[in-house]
Amino acid sequence: MTQIWILVAVLVVGAAIGLLLRRREGRVRTAPAKAAAPENAERAALLTAVGVGAAQPAVLHFSAEWCGPCAAVRRVVGGVVADLAETEAAPRDIEVDIDAEPALARELNVLSLPTTFVFDAQGRERFRISGVPKAADLRSALLPLTEPEARCA
Repeated sequence: MTQIWILVAVLVVGAAIGLLLRRREGRVRTAPAKAAAPENAERAALLTAVGVGAAQPAVLHFSAEWCGPCAAVRRVVGGVVADLAETEAAPRDIEVDIDAEPALARELNVLSLPTTFVFDAQGRERFRISGVPKAADLRSALLPLTEPEARCA
């Protein structure tokens, strides 16, 4: 009988952890203050090399050939960027293969795929999304960054 109670307890704890992790996936989270501005020259150089900070906002998403959900991220990000293409400061869609750019992934603390970042026109990290982002959430995060006054802030 004790083994059954242990099994039930393990299943309940596992289900609770799974629900918590699922709740976080795909949510747009504001970047911590220390990540908002490139702190060192190496980080700035790595970001510039992939096209972040080129005087327009950017959506940078890490993917890999072996990553199944990364195809969904490509569709969501591509659709949102296409919707905002006519704005004053149209965002860039930058896809980075984690296997080809491990130094950048390490610098940005990418621990799982897919992971998406939103940068403003000055190259400051504004948002981070683990998992497949929801199109409406990504659009609402990007829209303020595409307005003229957001570019100067």
